[in-house]
Amino acid sequence: MMQPNITAIWRRLPSDLDTLVSDCIHAACNSRDGKDAGCIFFRADDVAVPGRQFSRLMDLFSAYGVPLSLAVVPAALTRKRWQVLTGFEKKNPLRWCWHQHGWRHVNHETEGKKQEFGDGRKVWEIKRDLVRGKERLEMVMGDHFYPVFTPPWNRCNSVTLKLLKEMGYAAVSRSRGSKTTSPRGLPDYCVNVDLHTRKERRPSEAWQNLFTELRQAIASNQCGIMIHHRMMNDAAFDFIELLIKKLVDCPDLQLVNFRDLAENRAS
Repeated sequence: MMQPNITAIWRRLPSDLDTLVSDCIHAACNSRDGKDAGCIFFRADDVAVPGRQFSRLMDLFSAYGVPLSLAVVPAALTRKRWQVLTGFEKKNPLRWCWHQHGWRHVNHETEGKKQEFGDGRKVWEIKRDLVRGKERLEMVMGDHFYPVFTPPWNRCNSVTLKLLKEMGYAAVSRSRGSKTTSPRGLPDYCVNVDLHTRKERRPSEAWQNLFTELRQAIASNQCGIMIHHRMMNDAAFDFIELLIKKLVDCPDLQLVNFRDLAENRAS
């Protein structure tokens, strides 16, 4: 499998990164509206195949006791692979929320933006693949699977959302500002900070935009940070570790996963 490109932002970390992160979090917390702690979640996408970068990510979150919601591609998950992944489960089982990331992570649209569960497919095809994915994860993971759905490329159509609710999913997780509204009873735990699929060509612009996203997301009281571990280099890992350290030390913020949000375990 080819290594995805590392985006421009991770060519070099700013020399004053520690100050920039601290100032961003401080400004965001001062802008928050509400007395309760703001919720922060990290969502790791494209999970299924164990590897060095995935292990490094899990070790990092384990070291700081930080929850992580893991979007697993069902068709790529085998029992043998799960045996490796479940090693992390044993280290800190309540920290992880393993959930569904589509079925095969394959684009079915002939034009427009990529989607696995979009208007280019028939209703029965969409339902078939939702069921396939859910059953595969339940069969391989057992009780470790949690029924939240992250659509590949963060988008899906209204038919998919309706089916998810009918099938008893606890929530969906897409990008902030998704045009298709999630039906009542199916919360959308949207990601509003993108670390590794950024499009900026100039690192300075990317850093400016990233800190704007992070500040606005924290101030909104529900900050969702999207991770793609295969697109991470040493600089990206160093940044996440620094960010985690700052967030853990902030009394106004609470680090959670999807299970915490769905079961109202977040204070």
